[in-house]
Amino acid sequence: MSDRTHPPARMRYSFESRCRTVQAILVGGSVGAVARAHGVSRATGYRWWCRYRSEGWSGLDDRPCTPHRQPRRTAPELEARIVKAREQSGDGPLALGAKLGLAASTVGKVLRRRGRSRRPRAPRLQAVRYERERPGELLHVDIKKLGRFWQVGKRILQDGVGRSPHAGWQYLHVAVDDHSRLAYAEVLPTERREDAVAFLRRAVAWYREQGVVVEAVLTDNGAAYVSHRWREACASLGLRHLRTRPYTPRTNGKAERFIQTLLRQWAYRYTYPTSAHRARALSGWLRWYNRRRPHGSLGGRPPVSRVSHLCGQYT
Repeated sequence: MSDRTHPPARMRYSFESRCRTVQAILVGGSVGAVARAHGVSRATGYRWWCRYRSEGWSGLDDRPCTPHRQPRRTAPELEARIVKAREQSGDGPLALGAKLGLAASTVGKVLRRRGRSRRPRAPRLQAVRYERERPGELLHVDIKKLGRFWQVGKRILQDGVGRSPHAGWQYLHVAVDDHSRLAYAEVLPTERREDAVAFLRRAVAWYREQGVVVEAVLTDNGAAYVSHRWREACASLGLRHLRTRPYTPRTNGKAERFIQTLLRQWAYRYTYPTSAHRARALSGWLRWYNRRRPHGSLGGRPPVSRVSHLCGQYT
């Protein structure tokens, strides 16, 4: 029989085809002849016939193509370490691979196999992504409000009981360089224009110490950023001030994403006795973020790798 008369491969190896092959053998056909007639090899015909003889018709059901033996598969103990690290940090394959000394592809496969990979997100509008050509060309600035506390609270204990009534708020001011993702942040008592302007001046000075000359700053339309004092500060520092479109936070997405990382890996990851302890831990976390933490948008390298004169100092 010519190969041209055989059905497509996906039909030749379907459950129905397996049943027809076995039925033809049962009525008296030889395994080799029936297999050729159905467009499969003699070995495949015998394999289906043996499955039928040992398990009945249920033995012809579809089976996963995973090999019975996988000598090179990641050891169960290492898989358990990867899953535990994932649950503790929430990091993705790139960051986990760098921490554990493993390939990101290996970590990703283990997470998918164990059902710990991120769920698919709902479709979003297509975002216009961009990246400035050099460090300092654009600085993203934003503010995040954090609650003060003087003892471990409900977010850690998960009991819904507030233990620091009337403690007030702290305000996390952040700045992220668009090209390198080099970040600077401070915890300040207010989000008023005085604190925002003072933060901007210190941030620009810090970036200058790193060899980055800030040229423009991007903010939302918060009260501090539309004030005369902010405008005067930008003029005195030689900065061009850009603002996001109203109700479009993704325009300042690099700062928004950095704040999410801060909350997950600094603010809420550890059990701090008080909010003052949390604030003191910020500077150490920032050093690790800038110099060591693999960044997904930078090919798994830390932000400092894009600041040329510092590359050899921390790698």
